[in-house]
Amino acid sequence: MIVLVTGASGLIGATLCARLVVEGHDVVRVVRGRAPNGLSKERTVVIDMAKALEPEDWLPHLVGVDAVVNCAGVLQDSARENTGKVHAVGASALFAACERAGVGRVIHFSAIGVDREQPSAFSASKLAGDRALMERNLDWVILRPSVVLGRPAFGASALFRGLAALPLLPTMPGTGRLQVVQLDDVVSTVLTLLSKDSPSRLTLELAGPEALTMSEVVARYREWLGWGRAKEFVLPGWIAAMLYRFGDLAGLLGWRPPMRTNAAKEIARGATGALEPWKLATGIQPSSLASALAASPPTVQERWFAGLYFVKPAIFVVLPFFWIATGIISLTTGWRSGVELLLGTAFEALAGPAVVAGALADMVVGTTIAWRPTSRAGLWGAIAVSCFYAIAGSILRPDLWNEPLGPLMKILPILVLHFCALAILEER
Repeated sequence: MIVLVTGASGLIGATLCARLVVEGHDVVRVVRGRAPNGLSKERTVVIDMAKALEPEDWLPHLVGVDAVVNCAGVLQDSARENTGKVHAVGASALFAACERAGVGRVIHFSAIGVDREQPSAFSASKLAGDRALMERNLDWVILRPSVVLGRPAFGASALFRGLAALPLLPTMPGTGRLQVVQLDDVVSTVLTLLSKDSPSRLTLELAGPEALTMSEVVARYREWLGWGRAKEFVLPGWIAAMLYRFGDLAGLLGWRPPMRTNAAKEIARGATGALEPWKLATGIQPSSLASALAASPPTVQERWFAGLYFVKPAIFVVLPFFWIATGIISLTTGWRSGVELLLGTAFEALAGPAVVAGALADMVVGTTIAWRPTSRAGLWGAIAVSCFYAIAGSILRPDLWNEPLGPLMKILPILVLHFCALAILEER
């Protein structure tokens, strides 16, 4: 069977593609932007669903395709993502193309509870995509999973690991219960429903066997990682709201933080559903979180990731602030000090322009680090600028290596921090 999978670089899509290949199927992976490393390039199609808004955008890629699995999804509108275009308009164009191309089966991932309540653009657009599929003359199945957790550290799986590493666990106000579902069960469901004799034209909720609070989910992860239960405290509502707004700001800068206002609205509703229709349709017995974790012992990589989870955003806040603030200080209150550093050197006549050039370079570096699409280039730029400062300082003012405050010595840990940032930059 030839199966086209959209969202092939995401949590569900990537795992599904791997399982399909193991099962002997041919897979056409649809990804946005450049093809991720590790995917077979000859079977990878680069399509941005937010831009593929007509059936004609999809038809050339559906030739010979037997089934389509739509795993594409975004949490919230941002500089790089659009919920309405991805979940509704783009998905509708794909479904229309499937109908015209005679695709045998379409499996579409929605979200649990969207048919009952739509508190945000995420759930409203998901429901619109569901309805668009239901109108088509296709053998369709709509899957509405709860919060999906698995071994890959992505999205909620990453967030819960990060929370588990905190010695003090903040309890977010206004969060509902979660019937978290295991990634392996979700992928097995798709494989079952791709068979010719499986039921179609139905909607299934995929939810785990127990309803847990967020604190209980985190406690399961802490136990799995070998750590004791964390002390909990209730986060004041205004602080929680501020954190979600900071997440929105990061989204506008091109990052994908899981804590954003759409997430707050959706999590307040909770993520619970009925298991029996899913079990009857597929014969799958969903695993509990505890049993799934027990079957996959943690490694040192897991503990490193958990410990670094909240360090990463701190790094990408501190580094842009450091570079931009340094540039501003150099042009204002620190102007005289900057010029005086070059007095008595070969660049004394150019002291003023040199300080201005350095300040502007610092601010450009900080801005490019903050903007996600250019952050890698910004980090390398910061490393280059730091090396230049170290070399130039060693030539013009070698005495600065012996200063008590270590203006040149501090370049060494700064360089190390930038290399650390490069190492943990990728999100998937």
